[in-house]
Amino acid sequence: MIVVNKILIIALVLLFNTGFAPKTILFFGDSITAGYGLSQEDAYPAHVEAALVKKGMEVKVVNAGLSGETSAGGLSRIDWILRQPIDVFVLELGANDGLRGLPLDQTRTNLQSIIDKVKAKNPEVKIVLAGMMVPPNLGKEYTTEFKNIYPDLAKANKAELIPFLLEGVAGDGKLNIADGIHPNVAGHKIVAKTVLQIVEPLLK
Repeated sequence: MIVVNKILIIALVLLFNTGFAPKTILFFGDSITAGYGLSQEDAYPAHVEAALVKKGMEVKVVNAGLSGETSAGGLSRIDWILRQPIDVFVLELGANDGLRGLPLDQTRTNLQSIIDKVKAKNPEVKIVLAGMMVPPNLGKEYTTEFKNIYPDLAKANKAELIPFLLEGVAGDGKLNIADGIHPNVAGHKIVAKTVLQIVEPLLK
């Protein structure tokens, strides 16, 4: 009986260590990730989890979105978030910096610092940067510099890039709530499909 139990324990350990344990995907962002105006169950991270589970994948999605969050705010709370093990880290921050016209060198530095902390906690974690854009009324130079932050950081950190998280959703009144900025349920489902194209291959 003791021998059998030892074999069972070894088998379970091997099963855990060979990738059968659920993969944890953490979405770290602002109101887009949090699902502003909706429940978390209707936000895109939940749709990503549902789609992956439907395909038979063992995953756990953590929605760490916070409405109004800036890159500085994200940096101040990332240590607390990293107390849990993470396999894939999706970083969606910076839009509120841009909307407030904050200095973009600070935004870039804050996002890099968040990435550094994530890597320091777990060098094996796979990082995804969700690109965002800001309105053209902030000026061409500012909007261009803002847009370039994401591909620049992705290249520097060998991270995966979602060029524009709200692709196919931004500016479409049918896919956003009344404020015209935040996706509605239909919009979040489209965002989830965009995210899945990048995240799903990382889990295989």
